[in-house]
Amino acid sequence: MTGMNQSRREALKKIGYAAIAVGVYGKAPSLLASPAPTAPVAIGKCKTYNPAELLSVLGRMFDQVGGLQRIVNGKTVAIKINLTGAPTYRVGYLPLGDTHYTNPQVITAAVHLMGKAGAKRIRILESPWSSAYPLEETLLQADFDPRQIESAAPNVEFENTNFLGKGKKYSRLVVPFGGYLFPAYELNHSYSDCDVFVSMTKMKEHETTGITLSMKNCFGITPCSIYGASAGIEDPDENPKGGRGQLLHSGKRQPSKIAPAELDTTTPREGGYRVPRAVVDLIAARPVDLQIVDGVKSLSGGEGPWAPGIAPVQPGMLVAGTNPVATDAVCMRLMGLDPMMDRGTHPFETSDNMLRLAEEAGVGTRDLNRIEVIGADIKNVAFNYAAQRSAILTRYGSLPTRGISPALT
Repeated sequence: MTGMNQSRREALKKIGYAAIAVGVYGKAPSLLASPAPTAPVAIGKCKTYNPAELLSVLGRMFDQVGGLQRIVNGKTVAIKINLTGAPTYRVGYLPLGDTHYTNPQVITAAVHLMGKAGAKRIRILESPWSSAYPLEETLLQADFDPRQIESAAPNVEFENTNFLGKGKKYSRLVVPFGGYLFPAYELNHSYSDCDVFVSMTKMKEHETTGITLSMKNCFGITPCSIYGASAGIEDPDENPKGGRGQLLHSGKRQPSKIAPAELDTTTPREGGYRVPRAVVDLIAARPVDLQIVDGVKSLSGGEGPWAPGIAPVQPGMLVAGTNPVATDAVCMRLMGLDPMMDRGTHPFETSDNMLRLAEEAGVGTRDLNRIEVIGADIKNVAFNYAAQRSAILTRYGSLPTRGISPALT
């Protein structure tokens, strides 16, 4: 049984799991708190990746959501960027930052503004596909210049969080409401050794979950050394290979025993059920303090070049907020989608709506009537992804893709 039919059953189970979390992990659950919190979301028109335009638009948007200095001054900031799939995999000959990777100019501009706002240290984080190489190597393979990002502000660091990395041990982050899949997750130290956590992602659709925005970006904070295909049964594999498909997507195995076991192995073993729940667990365990969504140029039809029927698009916008559920709800509306939809309706044909699950867990609201939208008006900048993709494919046909498919990342 999947989807809405399990809501009551799940709620009852989570109450029991939340009680376990209090006893075992010492955390008070926030399950069923009402109403779910909200926060303003800023929209900015941005037609290019010109640094001057990005600095102007991002600076104004940060002011609109309460001011960047209030968020980062004197603090260690961790920024999870989105580099889904191997850097060898491309849409035609387009730059990766123009399709499915967070654009390097957006990263650089945001880092610069955070430095000006007084950030003490800024860490750029990602778990690159099937790799324990330094993150800078992946950036170079993607034709990004890590030196440009590093020089944008004082004390900028990079870390590959796909394994233990520079830390001495993993950090256990507890899901405060008890968890949908796991009661806690073992993560790279960088996700706990920070004062502010930022999800900086691309505005895209997703084969498995319908959409991938600031929330789904956090699926990638799980280290493949523990949650990946090559993870050891007893101990992590500190040279991880492959993705998270066997565990977090299909539930065919459990994580390395360093991590807590799954709460209920009788639940559906399919990605449309499991991935949205893992995402909500993760953003509850590691709250996202600031969201930056790159919709200047992107990809429609899937999260990467391996998805069938994809097309490059140019929505010409940026979105920022301080609650990931509210931010993603506004992004969905901008993409021509309804955040109140669920399994069986577009874009959630085969997936549960992660925004609904997050709302039920008390993380944030998806109700646009409760979200203050600042800056550009939604109706003036909305970009219907499905309609634009259809028009592009009708006119030009499919673009060739190149590389090795990182399926189920």
